[in-house]
Amino acid sequence: MRTLCAAWAVVVGLAAWGGAALAQDGPAPAPGAAAAAAAPAAAPKRNPFLSEPLGQGPWELKTEAGPVRVSVVARGLDHPWGLAFLPDGSMLVTERPGRLRVIRHGVLDPRPIEGVPDVFVSGISGLYDIALHPDFRKNRLIYMSYVKPGPQVRALSTLAVVRARWDGGPALKDVQDIFVADAWYGAPPLPKRCCGQGPATGSYGSRLAFDRQGFLYVTSGDRNWGERVQDPSNHFGKILRLYDNGGVPRDNPFAGKPGYKPEIWSTGHRNPLGLFYDRTTGKLWESEFGPRGGDEINLIRKGANYGWIDVTQGKHYDNEPAKGVKDVPGMTDPVIAFIPDSINPGNLVVYHGDRFPAWRGNILMGTMTRSLWRGTLDAKGRVVAQERMLTELGQRFRDTRVGPDGALYLLTDETDGAVLKVEPGK
Repeated sequence: MRTLCAAWAVVVGLAAWGGAALAQDGPAPAPGAAAAAAAPAAAPKRNPFLSEPLGQGPWELKTEAGPVRVSVVARGLDHPWGLAFLPDGSMLVTERPGRLRVIRHGVLDPRPIEGVPDVFVSGISGLYDIALHPDFRKNRLIYMSYVKPGPQVRALSTLAVVRARWDGGPALKDVQDIFVADAWYGAPPLPKRCCGQGPATGSYGSRLAFDRQGFLYVTSGDRNWGERVQDPSNHFGKILRLYDNGGVPRDNPFAGKPGYKPEIWSTGHRNPLGLFYDRTTGKLWESEFGPRGGDEINLIRKGANYGWIDVTQGKHYDNEPAKGVKDVPGMTDPVIAFIPDSINPGNLVVYHGDRFPAWRGNILMGTMTRSLWRGTLDAKGRVVAQERMLTELGQRFRDTRVGPDGALYLLTDETDGAVLKVEPGK
């Protein structure tokens, strides 16, 4: 499937995907009617932002590395965003409208788990990612990212991370914010911004990841106010590193430095909607939306600056030229930039399982352009081959996870969203 250039709605995470309009014959013209009336009437064009309904499955699909089997684990989820596997094999899934759900033995509990904090839901804002504490078996702690409404004006919102205890029952306990980004923004009148940037209800970031030492990484987007990103005194367009209680590690690159937020691990990000800590290699990978084209996969390094809004390989929405494209001193270029067309990246993983030997060491990333992207890395970490898979399903993919069984699991970012399982086919 050919990737098309993303429309302006990329800013709020929507993928443009072309669909041909079908024609149908109109009624016979009345005697004496104008000749133009005899032409076939065209059916309304399909909304390119709406996917086709997902069938029942399972599906046997071809990939370059061999056949795969895709099946539906659960459906009936409203724009699911984040997925976490529990020790007993159950799954926790967040829904963007503000609900936390549990799937047990392949059955979605119809009752949402109670106790989720007040979530600002507008545009693409809402309840986002979920992660289990590394010692979840003992402490039962879960973490979720969400959009926190302003105390006086709800639209004056920001990204927050909440920690709660869940014992498997109907409600969360000990619910508290451990981090609230200093990126309050969204109440009108909005400031004048460059480059044709989009609405304030987009580009929040949201992904969470724990490393082997138990540090928590959080992605915070630029809120479509990219001019704020290169200012180190705020959390706009940053990746943050925290203790599991929200405290600031002393060895963070800017801790104690005047004028810098101490939580910052890296900066220069637009909308980082993918984050994966590779426990095998100790590397931290990130995917983020660019403007028109220029979506990126980055290898995140301590204290690095990835350039936004000054440096991008994409094009600004009003065609204003970027200050730099790549190889700019002091800035870190992506491992790969998707140009000239946008791929609209979801979350990503590096695969180390046994179910797909040919995929070991590859990056797998669900995309809003209705495909599963696979990138092959060489010994120097460069992408040397690419493949677009699962395009036949016609679904927008938001989250990508490797399950404890070595299979791949995907969340479809749809109103009738689903959890899909990908395993070797026959």
